[in-house]
Amino acid sequence: MILSNLFLILAVASALWGVVSSMVITAFVARRGVKINVVFLRLLILKYIHQYRKITTQEKGRPGPWFYSFVVSMNLALVSTIVGLVLRGI
Repeated sequence: MILSNLFLILAVASALWGVVSSMVITAFVARRGVKINVVFLRLLILKYIHQYRKITTQEKGRPGPWFYSFVVSMNLALVSTIVGLVLRGI
């Protein structure tokens, strides 16, 4: 039970880091002139992440660090959640 709780805590922490990464990405693309739709931000976040990747690849030749931060944190959250729930027996 303790091990499953650790994985679930890791999942929550990873998801929170993904939210931070998406906020930084949204601010970055807004500074580059992309109009941000605040009402539908949760639906359009993947679009903004794609635009961030495109902009940073054009500027530096490779995607920016926040792109990888978002992708890794969300994948870690998904895997940690699955492992935590399997260890819990659900």
